[in-house]
Amino acid sequence: MVTGVVDAVTERRRGSPRPRGLPAWRRRDRSSGYLFVAPQVVGTTMFVLIPFAAGVVLAFAKWDGLTELTWVGLKNFGTVLGDPVFLKSILNTVLIAVITAPVGLGLALVVAVGLDKIRGRTVYLLCYFAPVLTSSVAVSLIWQQLFRQDGNLSQSIAAIFGIDPPAWLSDPHLVLMAVCIVIIWSSMGLNVVLFLAGLQAISPSVVEAARIDGAGPWTMLRRIRIPLLSPIIFFTTVVSVISSFQTFDAVFILTKDGGPQNSARTIVYHVYDVGFRKFEFGLASAASVVLLILTVMVTLAQIALQKRLVHYES
Repeated sequence: MVTGVVDAVTERRRGSPRPRGLPAWRRRDRSSGYLFVAPQVVGTTMFVLIPFAAGVVLAFAKWDGLTELTWVGLKNFGTVLGDPVFLKSILNTVLIAVITAPVGLGLALVVAVGLDKIRGRTVYLLCYFAPVLTSSVAVSLIWQQLFRQDGNLSQSIAAIFGIDPPAWLSDPHLVLMAVCIVIIWSSMGLNVVLFLAGLQAISPSVVEAARIDGAGPWTMLRRIRIPLLSPIIFFTTVVSVISSFQTFDAVFILTKDGGPQNSARTIVYHVYDVGFRKFEFGLASAASVVLLILTVMVTLAQIALQKRLVHYES
C-alpha cells in the first residue's frame, strides 16, 4: 500500500495530468454565486456602464433626442469651454467645494471632540445625523423658507445687527453662501459620526502617555488626535469634495435658473439646463466629461498629498 502511494506521488511530480473538472458541490456554489450577483451586475450595466458610455459618445456628437445624431468631434468641448456661463459654473462649483469642505469638516471635528466624553451622546448623534437621512429636496425646501426676507433667520439677523433683512436668494453676493450653508448643515452629521468613531478608536495608551508627558487639551488635539485622525480626515475630504462637485438639488430648489446672474449655477445644474431644458445633449455630455476630468484631477491631487499628510498609528 505504501509503495502504491509513493508511485502515485512520483507520477504526479513527473507531470502526469491532474483530474479535470470541479466537484459537484463547488459547481453548485459557483452557480449560486453567479445567481446572487446577477441582479447587481445587470443593474450596474444598465443604469451605470451603458449610460456612462452613451454620455461619452454623445460628447462628440450633436443630438437633440429626436433628429438624427451628427458627429462633430471635439467641437462640443470647444463650445462648452468657450461658454462664459459654463466657466462661471466651474468657478461656482470650485467655490462651493473650497467653502463647504474645510468649514463643514472643521465644524464636524469640533462637534465630535465635544461629544467624545459626553454621556448619552447617542441622542445628540441622532439629532446631528437626522439631516443626512432626510431628503435633500425636503431640506432645501425648509431652508428656502428660512432664507426668505420675511423669514425667521433673516429677521433675526436684521434685529441683531440693525440692518435690513438680507435677501439670501435674490442677492448675487449671498445666494452662493446660502447654498453652502445648506450643504454644510445637511452633511455635517455623517462627518461627526465618522470623526467620533475615529476618536474612540485611538489607543488609550497613546493618550495616557501624552498626558503623562504634560500635554494639555489643545496640545493633545493638535499633536495626538488630529494626526491619528488624518486617515479619516483624508477620506471625508475626498468624499466632501466629490459631493460638492455634484451639487444640484440645493441649487435647483433654492434658486431660479441658477440664481441671479448665474451666481449659484453649478456644473451639474448647467448639464441639466443644457441637456433637459434646451435639449442639446451633445453639449451637456461634453460638460459632464469636463466635470469627470475635473473630479478625477482633484481626487488624484488629494491622493498624491496623502503620503505627506496622512499618518497611521503603529
